[in-house]
Amino acid sequence: MKNIIEKAIQGEPRSIARLITMVENESASSVDIMRSIYTRSGKAHLIGVTGSPGAGKSTLLDKLITNISRSGLSIGVIAVDPSSPFTGGAVLGDRLRMQNHSLDPDVFIRSMGTRGSLGGVSRGTYEAAMILDACGKDVVLIETVGVGQSEIDIMKIADTVVLVLVPGMGDDIQIMKAGIMEIADIFIVNKSDRDGSERIVREVNMMLDLQGEKPWRPPVIPTIAENGDGVDMAAKAISDHRTFLERSSEGQRRKLARARLEVEEVLRREIAKIAEKAWDRQISGDVLEDLAARINDPYTVAYELLSKIISI
Repeated sequence: MKNIIEKAIQGEPRSIARLITMVENESASSVDIMRSIYTRSGKAHLIGVTGSPGAGKSTLLDKLITNISRSGLSIGVIAVDPSSPFTGGAVLGDRLRMQNHSLDPDVFIRSMGTRGSLGGVSRGTYEAAMILDACGKDVVLIETVGVGQSEIDIMKIADTVVLVLVPGMGDDIQIMKAGIMEIADIFIVNKSDRDGSERIVREVNMMLDLQGEKPWRPPVIPTIAENGDGVDMAAKAISDHRTFLERSSEGQRRKLARARLEVEEVLRREIAKIAEKAWDRQISGDVLEDLAARINDPYTVAYELLSKIISI
């Protein structure tokens, strides 16, 4: 294991892939892996790209990779795909989505399944991002599954969140919903050659005006990712936001919030494992029959189980 970690830290793609697989599958060595790499992480710029299905996120990402690569930066990409209901693996392959960069030695692309997560990112997404960070990637791009308003999870793990909107798909209504405006550090109106794109730009700016003065006002950038229009402006906005985070108290606030989240996520995961094991030991036909017959209720069963766990 130590040999694999050392090779991964030196940038060897196969070893990086093996580490991510072991962590994603929650293998016996996954905790040791994360302990080993954690102190080496924290240097990369984590960029979350989210938005509705069909907004052109993958195409935009493809063009952003090209743009960022020109700066000589090493890039990691995590494409969070829908999961197969049978295997839990990603349905779509990374090299099918970003073929232009799949053989680039300075770009590492990994597809990950959501594995039942409803927040647009999978449970192992952040750990995978930390591994790429520790293994020398300067920028880590995380493309989430487009599931609309529930994609707030990406806000918790990314330094910069890019929300991709597109005309003709109800995004003009979506942006009015509570929470959506708080997600994004940068708004991109993709496929801006379509009718209605100017209206979305105008409406987003109006919503931002209502929020009043803030240290960072999210820019609203029209793009046509298919031919690269506006991608340079999007890349500059991402770079500007990184500079803002480095020079403001907001950057430190996000680091502290993420540190808290990291511990809480480990606690949730480990407590869930303990509870599942205790339930497996206690479960019996009688318990299930009483529940099915409404003689007992799941709340009483669960709280009794929790009281036993806590007393231990």
